[in-house]
This record gives sequence, structure tokens and C-alpha cells, in this order.
Amino acid sequence: MYDLLLRQPFMSGAGLEATRAQALVTAMLEVELALAAEQEARGLLPEGTADALQMHLADDVFDMQALADETVKGGNAAIPFVKQAKAALPDELKRHFHKGATSQDIIDSALMVLLKPRLERCLSLLAQTRAAGCTLMNAHRDTAMVGRTLMQQALPITFGAKVANWLWGLHQAERRLSDVVANGLYVQLGGAVGVHSGLNEHGLPLMDGLAVRLGLSAPLLPWHTDRQPVLALAGALDAVAVGAEKIALDIALMCQTEVGELSEPAEAGVGESSSMPHKRNPVACARIRAAARQVHGNAGVIANAAAQPLERGLGEWHAEWAPLMDSVLLLEGVLETLATLLGGLEVHAEAMQRNLAVTGGAIMAEPAARVLVPAVGSDTAKRIAREASETARVQGRPYADVLLEHTDVAGKVDEAALRDAVRPELYIGSSHAQVERVLNALK
Repeated sequence: MYDLLLRQPFMSGAGLEATRAQALVTAMLEVELALAAEQEARGLLPEGTADALQMHLADDVFDMQALADETVKGGNAAIPFVKQAKAALPDELKRHFHKGATSQDIIDSALMVLLKPRLERCLSLLAQTRAAGCTLMNAHRDTAMVGRTLMQQALPITFGAKVANWLWGLHQAERRLSDVVANGLYVQLGGAVGVHSGLNEHGLPLMDGLAVRLGLSAPLLPWHTDRQPVLALAGALDAVAVGAEKIALDIALMCQTEVGELSEPAEAGVGESSSMPHKRNPVACARIRAAARQVHGNAGVIANAAAQPLERGLGEWHAEWAPLMDSVLLLEGVLETLATLLGGLEVHAEAMQRNLAVTGGAIMAEPAARVLVPAVGSDTAKRIAREASETARVQGRPYADVLLEHTDVAGKVDEAALRDAVRPELYIGSSHAQVERVLNALK
């Protein structure tokens, strides 16, 4: 019940289904059979051994409950897995199974096999998110809104520029993850102490060949206590989670009732409050942020377990498994939600325009002062711009009108120039250029 209601709602349903305990057993068996096939191809096992092993070792050979019980005794699932597999084999095949391997070889390689399709789906979801974001960015390249710093109104930007920054941040993380998936999901094969004991000169070529058979990358050396590959993967997962969380945080803040600039996609029953029917809670953002926080925590666990003793970890290796698997499933869930969120995000441009005027023009005091300086001097220009913004706010009048009526300003400045200077949509800096730059970069 704990997993079903408190943990799994933040993970990908497809990912959970594909990574059940039985899937790990299937992945371990895939590694063992690929190892036998590669050994057979190199003349280290008799011809036909791999096929014979496969014939006797179907998934239903393994007793899952017994595996779980025996894992407690051995410290990892590979030990009882090998024991059950050998029990199902005829005597002449027993010695050919798991030859030259150790339990960590099987677990590490199986985890990479198991996680690769999930990570590839994360990359596919990132592509969907990017496409939805580019559509959104392009549609709102001219939609002016107020930029905010330290949670307060600052100067105008466009919503398109905001989305551009979201997407570019996420894409930088995506590139890290893509590189790990393409080049850093390593096979593991080192034998008892990481030097291919008993295999001698065949060890490294065998490791490389096994990588090819499993569709994984070949490391320079076995990495039993060199956990840089796991650190790289955990770091990439965490970076993508940060990029997604940033987007969700901004959207949630802009969905606040008083701000009202965005709404999550409307869906019956989604975002309801148990006690306040008027509320439309940004639950997609909440799910993304909750899952991302868990990924951040998992990255810390993995980093703390990375320095492992001698030739085999004592609890550190074991501590990686659940956080790594959880992080992948959490991130897959995050990206499922994010792709949908950006694809159906409701943008309320009228609220953005309204919020630009909340301060009565105070956010435009800087450009107003620039126009006034030649006529009244720097200090007076700043004072007038500040005073006029407060008058405009209190009286509910246009900022430009109040400025132009000021006794020190009337008749001394170009009216059209001043009115243009205090139009927020004309004071957006490089917003347009940023949108173009990101659109071109993400093509």
C-alpha cells in the first residue's frame, strides 16, 4: 500500500510495469546467455553451449519468492539466481554457466540492460517536450509580460523569452543524459576481483564482445569500485529533473489566483480541492516538483556511496540499486507529465497585460527617466519618474498621461517618444532575439 499510494503516483506506469522483479531476472538471464554465447564464439565453451543453456533456462525456472528470501542471505539477487539456474541445468552444463563472472558483473550489466529502454523513453519524452515548448515559444514571442526578480515585479520580457530560457536549460541537461545513454551505459565483466581471473588474455576482449551483444558500451576497464559511470548517470538524471522542476515552479507561480497568467491544461477532476470547490490546483507542477525532489535526494545517496573500498563495495554498491532505479522511473514520470503540461498549457495574455499595469507604470520608471534626462537633468528625471508612477497607481491613470502633465515636463519633451518609452511591449530587450536563437538551436 505504501508503494501503491505514496510512491508510485510520481513514477511512470509504463516504467514500473517494465521493471518488475521478474524483469530483473529476465535481464540477468540475458546477460548470462550473452556471456555464454560470446565465450562459445571465442572457443572458451563447446559449440552449442549457449543454445543448450537457453533451452533449459526459461523464466519460469526461477522461484521469485525464494530468490527474494535468499537475496537477504547473499546480499544480492545474482547469488540465488545463479544457484537456481544451475539447479535447473543438467550436470554437463552446470560448469559452463556463469563462467568467469561474479555476481556484480551480472547485477551491474542487468541493471544497464533494464534501464536502457527506460532512458531511451526519457529522451523520447524530452523530444516531445521540446517540440511542445517550441510551439508555445513561437506563439508567444510577442506576448509581453512582467519579468520578476526576488519574487517582485522588475522589467518587461516576453513569455516567449521565458519559455526559451526554460527549454534551453532543459536541453543542456538533455544533452548530458543523451551522451550517457549513447556512450556511458557500460557492461560489467571483471570476475572475482576485477582482473578476469581464469580468463587471462581473453578477459578484456570478452568484455568488449559482451557489450556488443547486449547493446551496451564497452568500458576501458571493469568498474566494480570505480563508480564514475553510475555517478554520470545519476548526475544526468538529476540535471534533467532540475530543468523540469524549474519549469514547473515558474508555471505554478504564474498559476496563482492573484497572478492568473497561466493555467494547467483543463481536465475533468484534475486539480480539485477536497474542501474548496473554487480551487484549480496546479497538480501537474506539484507532481513534477515532488518527483524531482526525490531524484535530487537519490543523487545524493548515490554520490555518498561512490567511493567504494578495495575491489568490491561493502554496502555502497548495494545502496545504489534502489535510488538509481527509482530516479529513472521518477524522471520518466516527470517527463510524461511535463510533455502534457507544455502541450496543453493555457496562456492568459490579458492577465499578463493587466499585471504589467499593476504598479501604475513604476516598472517603466527607468526608460521614462532616460527620456526626461535631457530636459530636466538626471536627479530630477528619476524623482519625477518615481513620483508619477505612484500618482498613476493611486489615481488609476495611464503613466504617460501623468508624466506629460507634470509641470517640469509639460512642453519640454517629445510626447510620442515618451509614450513609446513607457510602453512595456516596446521595452523587452533581446526577448525576440533570444526566441530566435533558441528556436534555431533546437531545430
